[in-house]
Amino acid sequence: MRTRITRFTRITPIVSGACALAAVLTLTAAAVTVPEADLAYHGSVAMADGRVDLRLTPQNHGPADVPDATVRLRWSVPLADRQDARALPVDCARADERTVLCRTGPLPAGTLGERLRLRLRLKGAPDGVTLGIDTVWGGGAVDRNHGNDRQRVLALDTGDVYFF
Repeated sequence: MRTRITRFTRITPIVSGACALAAVLTLTAAAVTVPEADLAYHGSVAMADGRVDLRLTPQNHGPADVPDATVRLRWSVPLADRQDARALPVDCARADERTVLCRTGPLPAGTLGERLRLRLRLKGAPDGVTLGIDTVWGGGAVDRNHGNDRQRVLALDTGDVYFF
């Protein structure tokens, strides 16, 4: 009989400690709130003679403000190795041969951000290009509506403007 009491005595502190840890984790998780913001990108893209003119305006539908965000612009063909001096705005940088990352700056809820304009040259002489647009970082906010911040736009080398 004494052996049984000893076994229960050893198990009780372990079970009590596990229950206390579970309670602390539950309370901690419940106390953390993550802001929610619905980011969107609107603009136009045109392509002529292997050059692309992109105009993009970020928008925050809210409800939370976003202190800053990063938008990824991914091209289906490589960008030319050398670009004109004013091809990329100050807030943009090439990530690889097909990708450019741009910061949006602050996006208060219910507002439009600063328009970004990129004038890039593509490598070779493609007949067209597909541009993929998506949010890489949303300033710590959760975006549950990816229907307006993830887009693909086809631009043919005709000089026509394509809106998104």
